[in-house]
Amino acid sequence: MIKIENVNKVFNEDQQNRVQALQDISLQIETGQTTVLKGPSGSGKTTLLTLIGCLARPTSGRIFLNGEMVSSLPEKFLTEIRRKTFGFVFQRFNLLRGLSALENVMLPAYPLGRDHAGLRKDALRLLADMDIAAKADMNVENLSGGEAQRVAIARALMNDPDFVIADEPTANLDTRLTGEFLKIVEKLRDQGKSVIMTSHDPRIWQADVVDRVVSMEDGRICADEVLKK
Repeated sequence: MIKIENVNKVFNEDQQNRVQALQDISLQIETGQTTVLKGPSGSGKTTLLTLIGCLARPTSGRIFLNGEMVSSLPEKFLTEIRRKTFGFVFQRFNLLRGLSALENVMLPAYPLGRDHAGLRKDALRLLADMDIAAKADMNVENLSGGEAQRVAIARALMNDPDFVIADEPTANLDTRLTGEFLKIVEKLRDQGKSVIMTSHDPRIWQADVVDRVVSMEDGRICADEVLKK
């Protein structure tokens, strides 16, 4: 469970170009729930996503992960939490060019000190789960957008995270590929994983697999709709 209490995020504090990105955010995200943060550009949804994933710290307020306050932990501990607890699917996927799909999927697990044969086996299984095992040895720059997304999702799952975080995951996908992505989300939810994503796409926040839609505007939560229980 993730609990956010009275969180504010300010960029360029004490400067003329000060920006209040988040204002007094309180939110609780349960395990096994698919949550969408929606809102216009500049609403604060991506900033909130980075705080949830421990990629950034709040200016004030507290964030708890499974009852432990993580918002004030030293960076070395946050790195460990990110590696073991969260899987990230970035908007532009952030795959490393010049490496194969298989090598990209294996990358997050290297710091854990596991043996190469075991890593390779798990990465191939994840690529098979994403129906892209046939492209395992292909360099990622030669993949299509949908294929690259599947590799990015497999990479996010490499360390078996409790939470999968995705920033505008369908921004560059057509209707067919968006539908395929939603099937993957449904599979992840059925496995008990929590999926948290930002989206401006109604195909996402109107999808049956989504349990909750949190609407944001001007750095605040303006609506919080639970679609399923």
